[in-house]
Amino acid sequence: MNRPIRTTPAQSTAPGHRQRGFTLVELSITLLVIGLLLGAVAVGRDLQRSAANQRLSTDFVQGWQLAYEAYVNGVGRPPGDSATNPTGQINGGTAPAGTELCGNDMLNAFLAAGVRLPEGRTAGSADRYVYLDSNGNPQEVRVCFRSVDWAEPGAAVNTYATRPRNVMVLSSVTPSLASMLDQQIDGRNDARFGRFRDVSFANAIATTVGQTWPIDDRMAFGTTVATSLDESQVAVTTAYLQMMR
Repeated sequence: MNRPIRTTPAQSTAPGHRQRGFTLVELSITLLVIGLLLGAVAVGRDLQRSAANQRLSTDFVQGWQLAYEAYVNGVGRPPGDSATNPTGQINGGTAPAGTELCGNDMLNAFLAAGVRLPEGRTAGSADRYVYLDSNGNPQEVRVCFRSVDWAEPGAAVNTYATRPRNVMVLSSVTPSLASMLDQQIDGRNDARFGRFRDVSFANAIATTVGQTWPIDDRMAFGTTVATSLDESQVAVTTAYLQMMR
């Protein structure tokens, strides 16, 4: 009766053989490469998000600025204003004063005036635009128009007066997007001064140097408390962009 012959790898029976692991140098190089790859991924993600925010600014926000100017130039008054007794204010012919012009009412007003709408989220949703926050979660900014109380320099130095001004209302704006738009529009990151302001500081008439945006990317959606959860949606605010007319 033949018995099976058991064989082992040659090197395991070779005299003086040792099992060899990774050296500290090899482990260090491996960790370094992994770190570089993770850094490259993070940088690429930030660049992609910045590019997407830039497209939002150019195609959406500036697109609605041009649409508004085209409407006023063509009709001779702001959208929603009274044709028989114009006030120069958005929805000036409605009550109560300062009512927002939003949704289908806004879209139909522009379309009826022959104004081409910017490209928004999808067909029929030209007033909305989807983007990603700093945690990679989707957010949706929405455009409306209204007339609001607006703080402007008064008759004396360091004094401010309230005047009605027409603004574009941008809701669900993240801190990163607000800061980028503020830098592009006003050349500085200030939530109170300039044409681009946070909703809570639009009519701030107290004498102050400036004001930072009331939220930042560390805050979770719906709160003003810092969070360490990367999966949380980032907190959002509402911003006003003053129209030229």
